[in-house]
Amino acid sequence: MRIAILGAHLTGKTTLAERLHESFPDYDFYQEPYFELQEMGVVFSEIPTADDYRMQLEYSLKQIVRSGTDAIFDRCPIDLLAYVLAVDNTFDFQFIYNKIQNAINTIDVFVFVPLEKPDRISCSRSDLPELRSEVNDILYELISDFDLEVIEVKGNLSERFHQILHQIQQLKN
Repeated sequence: MRIAILGAHLTGKTTLAERLHESFPDYDFYQEPYFELQEMGVVFSEIPTADDYRMQLEYSLKQIVRSGTDAIFDRCPIDLLAYVLAVDNTFDFQFIYNKIQNAINTIDVFVFVPLEKPDRISCSRSDLPELRSEVNDILYELISDFDLEVIEVKGNLSERFHQILHQIQQLKN
């Protein structure tokens, strides 16, 4: 089963993805493209640009293509498309739409970690709270546009984790 965690930054995605990987240790774990690219020597702008996010989007597509049947992705192309659109509202993603659609068609479970009120994670000015909020809103639109069935999780880590396990059990039955 391929599981993709999506959401804006500082929502608890990575912590949740790591918790899932602890429960599914035989699954391959794909960290955010940003971190993998950084480990490969890519240097990103201090304030991320559309080009930074496009590079991560392309890399996310590659992660999915090279993955096995059991994988957990901390981010997916939908997240990164939301970031590109948030920083470049003129971006025409029609040229990459089919690649995105083909990649997400291979994902079995999408877990959306939205912003909550009250916010569970503090976001300082340097963490780009406006971008975070805009990406969250765009994600809701993209989920609808791509007609994705998502598990939208809320609560603390344990509650989110159990919501996912419950839905996965429902899918298996």
